[in-house]
Amino acid sequence: MSPEGVLPDELEPEAPRWRQFLPLIIVFGVAVALAISVLVYGNPAPAGSDGFWIIVGTRLTALATIVLVAVCQSVATVLFHTASSNRILTPSILGFDALYVLTQTSLVFVFGSAAAGMEGIPKIIAQSGIMVVFATLLYGWLFSGKRANLHLLLLVGVVLGMGFGSISTFMQRLLTPSEFDILSAKLFGSIGNGNVDYLPYAAAITLLIVAYVWRKRKIYDVVALGHDVSVGLGVHYKREIVTILVLVAVLISVSVTMVGPMTFYGFLVATLAYQFARNDSHSETLPLAIGIGLVTLLGATFVLKHIFSAGGLITVIIEFVGGVLFLIVLLRKGLR
Repeated sequence: MSPEGVLPDELEPEAPRWRQFLPLIIVFGVAVALAISVLVYGNPAPAGSDGFWIIVGTRLTALATIVLVAVCQSVATVLFHTASSNRILTPSILGFDALYVLTQTSLVFVFGSAAAGMEGIPKIIAQSGIMVVFATLLYGWLFSGKRANLHLLLLVGVVLGMGFGSISTFMQRLLTPSEFDILSAKLFGSIGNGNVDYLPYAAAITLLIVAYVWRKRKIYDVVALGHDVSVGLGVHYKREIVTILVLVAVLISVSVTMVGPMTFYGFLVATLAYQFARNDSHSETLPLAIGIGLVTLLGATFVLKHIFSAGGLITVIIEFVGGVLFLIVLLRKGLR
């Protein structure tokens, strides 16, 4: 029997709950399929043999690096958009990429060709630590005064990034050709740059941050509404913003340390996630961004390595596509 005043034709059955997860199911299903293809496709050894599993084991390192970078860049970019209330900006505007270039250039400038052999956990931890300490001190200082605001932080980040870039360029001009070749190999993002020994530490740090962000996702939904709304709803806006920026600094430092700078990759992933998400809540955008990030990197790896035999161009192609998308969004929507 229909409710009073409602015709039977107007009663619509409630949509199955699983449909709201359909985009996530599709994205992560494609990601799993691509991951399996990256591991087993083109394996010259007979299936199931010892040689087959040895080759699969070597490919697991690249796969783990891809997953780590995808998670770090996706979560960091979405969080940065939340903090800045601007989906055009990327975390690189705060000078992280320029700081990475400066540290690598300084090592080669001081130690010369010997810097090529200075790899290992101590160097990686020190490099990540410099970035995180730099970001923490910068954010704490800029947000400690009464006139502190995010626009000042972004302006300082741009100026510092330009300053770091100028110093790096000056030192690079003083390097010998052989030293410059060593430096160039580290400045271009490459999945092959992943350090196997550093992977467990980086994965643990990333997992802890993602778990923390997921627990705070409802608060970040409020933060995304702006200062006045956040304060009115009882959220400590300034503290949450500083926390978000520190988390972004840690995630970007992990990603940059593993594979090098990737300026537009996070922007590409986050922008696509916003298009497919039903709403702007972090419960929707964060998982979608991670899934799209996995599909993007895994798909690029598979196509370029197994079809065009150009695996080293993965990050170059992704950065090119991300840069083109950035220009399209900028021209269509402006700086909003």
